[in-house]
Order: sequence, then structure tokens, then C-alpha cells
Amino acid sequence: MKRQTFQIYWHDSWEVEMKRGNWRASGTDRQRQHSQSQWRSRHRPLHDEQEYSSESTAGDAGSSTAASSAPELPGFYFDPEKNRYFRLLPGHNNCNPLTKEGLQKKEEEKKRSALLAEDDGPRKKAPRTGLNSALLLQKRHLGLLPPSSYSRLIHEVKVSGMQRHRLEVQSSNSTSPNTDNFHLIVADSACERVFTVNDVSHGGCKYGIMNFHGYRKGSLSVEMCDNLYFTNRKVNSVCWASVTHTDSHVLLCLVGISQTPGCVSLLPASLFSNFNPDQPGMLCSFKISTAWSCAWCLNPQADKTFSTGLSRQVIVTDAVTGRRATYLAGSDVLAQQFAVRAPVLFNGCRSGEIFSIDLRQRDRGRSHGWKTSRFFQESAITSIQLLQDENYLLAADMLGKIKLWDIRVKRSVKQYEGHHNEYAYLPIHVNEPEGLLLAVGQDCYTRLWSLHDSSLLRTIPSPHPAGKDSIPNVVFSSQLGGSRGLPGLLMAVRHDLYYYSYNKDYQDGLTLEGQC
Repeated sequence: MKRQTFQIYWHDSWEVEMKRGNWRASGTDRQRQHSQSQWRSRHRPLHDEQEYSSESTAGDAGSSTAASSAPELPGFYFDPEKNRYFRLLPGHNNCNPLTKEGLQKKEEEKKRSALLAEDDGPRKKAPRTGLNSALLLQKRHLGLLPPSSYSRLIHEVKVSGMQRHRLEVQSSNSTSPNTDNFHLIVADSACERVFTVNDVSHGGCKYGIMNFHGYRKGSLSVEMCDNLYFTNRKVNSVCWASVTHTDSHVLLCLVGISQTPGCVSLLPASLFSNFNPDQPGMLCSFKISTAWSCAWCLNPQADKTFSTGLSRQVIVTDAVTGRRATYLAGSDVLAQQFAVRAPVLFNGCRSGEIFSIDLRQRDRGRSHGWKTSRFFQESAITSIQLLQDENYLLAADMLGKIKLWDIRVKRSVKQYEGHHNEYAYLPIHVNEPEGLLLAVGQDCYTRLWSLHDSSLLRTIPSPHPAGKDSIPNVVFSSQLGGSRGLPGLLMAVRHDLYYYSYNKDYQDGLTLEGQC
């Protein structure tokens, strides 16, 4: 029986060989074996060629089996490709940067590159067996498929075949590309405009609004307004606000620095326009200690009201009068959203608690009796989204769990598997008319689920190597750019912007049209 041989490479200039548990120098033995194999190859008869090939194949199979079953040695890493052991060190140094973290990152990057090459291919895997546009259309004509189900399944087919295209972010007065990394992108309710927050190299943030042009010709172009605003503070949370009309303003939570306290700024969207002779309108700032989250109320009973989630409390503010109402919470409030049918605010906490506040109640004591509903997940809540029914709520936490809750019975009715999160503050995105749920994980993969049955439809690898500073931000809409816009996914990674198009005949490089 052939003996298994495993070599161990140290960071020094010598090496040893393990044979049957005994260690000895191996340089002389290897030279002798190498010379013997060369002599046999030169003097082997021709009629033995077939036999030699079969022996070589069997030997290769045996060596691969031996490599896969290599014993694990403490402090060493076995490379199956080189069939050798390499010494691991607890940290990086100049002599040997080989660590477990580095090896894991290398494997993840290799997997991402392979998936990215597969994702860029012309043919994509169908989300469900036998599901295609022609079959769905045939079932619809035969009356076997309701219109709502047809629309949902068509979107599933389209998102599984989306193609990636890079977009150039330009401005009307400058053609220089964007060099600052995207921190946040948030679309308005109609997905006509996207508010962006970028990290600048000298510290702080800049923010502006992107507009879309050229979509009528089957292509998408992006223009950033020139009058960008800069701040030396970090932006924690952003949401659109409807003060004078729908999505007329933007609400930002700014972190305090040094002796300057945090604040919440309400900025008119008209500020971010290159050609607007009118006055910007309502522009105000509210001094509030560092806020984790914010939300704007669209219910008429609490008109022009917004909320901020702070450390162990919730503050509800009237944007016109400045009047505040404070609610004590047992943990940091990381996620918020108002219901539309009633003035009810839902909150997600670091403790995993999800609770609601009815603004019509006056009791705000420490007994928590003012909480109209209350339930828990296992980890810190990073994002909550109410469905149109408003009896159901989606919540994501820092264990990577995404659950659909029935608020009436306070019970989880669905769970969406595959999301990855350990400690990051990551949002989820719901497109209910299309029946889709989207989330970007800490591993930098964008995943799409069917909202209807929680099946994973597609996993999109990031175009950039994974890292803490390169987690993608996404916006998805079936009308990206307005009522006549294109369907697809907008992805911002570092300083690059990508568009995943439904249309396989999508055209790149269309010139900008229109103005901000």
C-alpha cells in the first residue's frame, strides 16, 4: 500500500516531512525519487503506455483523496492545491502574513469572483422549475392565472435575469466622476429622485439628489445636482418628508461632535436643484441628542409630525410648532416607521423588542402601558417595514433573521432565510406590488425573496471585494425614474453606481437629457 506523504512548510528556510507519524529530513529522498521516476519514464516500453496512464490516474485519485483527508494539525493550514502544510501565525507580520482570517477572506473572495462571473453570464437560473414568461402568458390567456399572481410571477422571472450595467454619475456643469464613497441612498415614494449621502475623504459627509434621464429611449442616465451640501458630521439616518407636498423635504439625523450636540435637519428638496429661482421654503434644524433613526408621519391626525429614536427614548416632534412628546424606552431605538391609516409609530430596539406607540394616548409613564403592541426577536432590530395591510410587519435583526409578524396575534408567520448580519446597521426593502423583499447582507451579497412564500429568488454578488466600507446600498423599483421609468435595481458600491436592468437589450452610454 502506498504511503501518504504530507509536507509542512515553515516560515524558515527548512522543511520536514511526515511519514507514518515520524519526522525526518526529506531533501535527499525526494531527489532520489525524482531521478528514479525520470529513468522509468525514459525506458518504459510503448505497450505499457495504457497501463501507465491508468496507474497515473489511480495515483492522482489517491493523492486527491489523501489531500481531502489530511489530518488537521494545530497551528498549521493544509493547502489542498499544493498538498502542503503551512504554518499559521496569530497575527500579521512581515515574515509570514498567513492567518486564518486572511485565508477565510481569500476563500470568500474566490467564491465571490466565481459567482460574479456566473452572474454576468447571458443565462440565469430560473427562480422556480419550469417558470418562464411564455408559460405564464399562456396560463394567463387560458384563465388559469389571476392577474395579481401573473404580475408577481413575471417579476420573479425578470429579477432572476437582470443584467448588470455601470452608470456614470455626472453633473450638468462637470463631467468629473464621483470619487467619494456612497454611505446611503434613499429613493422618494415614486422613485423619481434618489437622495445620496457620501463620505468625503477629509471627514464628514456631503449629500445631494440624483435625477434620472434618458429612460424613454431604453437607457438610464444619472445626473447629480451641483449644489451639494457638506457637513462635518456623520449622518445616521435619512427619510423623505412631506411638508408642503409629497416628498417635499428630506429629514436627516446628524451626530454631534465635540461641544456641538446632535441635531435633526429638515431640508427642502428644492435646495438640490441647479435651476430653481424660487425660495427653498421651510428650512429648520432641531437640537436633539444623537438619534439612531427617524420617521415621518403621513396620517392626517398627526400632520407634519416626525419621530426620532434615541438612546432609551423616543421623541415625537411637530415640525411647525416644535412641540415635543417624549416616550421612555428600555433600549436604543434603531428603527422606526409610522402607520398610514392611524397615527401609530412602530419602533425596533437594540434589545430585540418591537413596540408601537399610539400618538392619541396621553399616558407616557414608566409602566409601558402606552405600548399598544409589544413582541420580541432574538437580537437587535436593524430595520422594520409595515406592509400595506398594516396588520403585518417585517423586521430584520443582527442575527440575520428576517421575520414577518402578524401584529394582531404578535406571532411570526414567515421567515426569510439566507440573510447575513452580525453587527451592522442594515435596512430591508419591500416592494409589495411586485411581491419582492430585498436585503443586503454584511457579506455584501444582495438577496431577493418572494414576499408571498419566502423563497429565495436570487443572490447577487457585489461588483467590489467584500469589506466593511463596501457594503452595497440598493434601490429597487418597477418604475425607476418615475411613472415612465425603467424597472430594475440600482446599486451603489463605494464610489460606483450600477443598474441591473430587466431588459436584455438595454443600451449603455446614452447622453444626459433634461435638468435637475
